[in-house]
Amino acid sequence: MSDTPQTQHLGQMSSLPASPEEAQLDYVPNPRIDTTYLVRFVSPEFTSLCPVTGQPDFAHIVIDYAPGKTIVESKSLKLFLGSFRNHSGFHEDVTVGIGQRLNAEMKPDWLRIGGYWYPRGGIPIDVFWQSGPPPQGLWVPDQGVPGYRGRG
Repeated sequence: MSDTPQTQHLGQMSSLPASPEEAQLDYVPNPRIDTTYLVRFVSPEFTSLCPVTGQPDFAHIVIDYAPGKTIVESKSLKLFLGSFRNHSGFHEDVTVGIGQRLNAEMKPDWLRIGGYWYPRGGIPIDVFWQSGPPPQGLWVPDQGVPGYRGRG
């Protein structure tokens, strides 16, 4: 038996999944299992579709997590996030759904997601979710996304 995990995307040609439900996230063993640390993924050009108008919604997504036994493989995460391009959902559902899926499958020690949605109809919407309090001793930096200020 090999120590290399079986993954669908790592080192393979992969197509963008048609939907988030079809997307497979790959997880590999945490290489620093005895260390408390934070991993951050940023998707500054995230898109999904408005469930009312069908028009694109744009967001800056920040995912922070403290790994447990596994880490998410970044290519599979990129494909998963890209699969929302043709997915209809309200900002709240999309943001929280991404966080909850990662939390349920990966089982990190802690996870938070910030969805900083660009204005539609003149109102920016920021959505935040976390799995619980961060682990003792974990350095949790600010997500670094300023509040929307318009053109001024």
